[in-house]
Amino acid sequence: MTWLVVGLGNPGPTYASTRHNVGYLVADVLAERMGGRFKAHGSRLADVVEGRLAGERAVLGRVRSYMNTSGGGVKALMSYFDVEPDHLVAVHDELDIDFGALRLKLGGGDNGHNGLRSIRQSIGTGDFYRARVGIGRPPGRQSVHDFVLKPWSSAERRELDVNVQEAADAVESLITQGLQRTQSAFNS
Repeated sequence: MTWLVVGLGNPGPTYASTRHNVGYLVADVLAERMGGRFKAHGSRLADVVEGRLAGERAVLGRVRSYMNTSGGGVKALMSYFDVEPDHLVAVHDELDIDFGALRLKLGGGDNGHNGLRSIRQSIGTGDFYRARVGIGRPPGRQSVHDFVLKPWSSAERRELDVNVQEAADAVESLITQGLQRTQSAFNS
């Protein structure tokens, strides 16, 4: 069975260094580990890397649409690669987890995350894995929208590489060791 790991984010250089694109950063690290480069998928809805991740058959995906409409691209990849929801891992930013923390889970609601909402609506279920990378809450009265689309602070950038590497490690663990062992090792 093939695993589909989708890093959620927004396409283009304008959003490349924003908090909302941490899923793309994790996908980039995983692509390096697989020795591959993202290439356009035939659907034109996503870029993919195919190969082996931690010894398992895997496809990495980065949807080309904006976060709020990620579901169509994810559904197209699942259909093309014949992936069931129990072999889908969405890697995304999470406001309700402190910056630097990580949590993995199976299923659940979208908790206000529009990318997850779009995926749930498109594939008809929320029963897929989530690698939730903590970005924390906006300071003061700053809006969530502005916060997730702002670049990382200089203090955050100093820790970001470690956080992204750890999230990539957790995704590899999930597909080789299963959820319970991965949660024990990585959920902070």
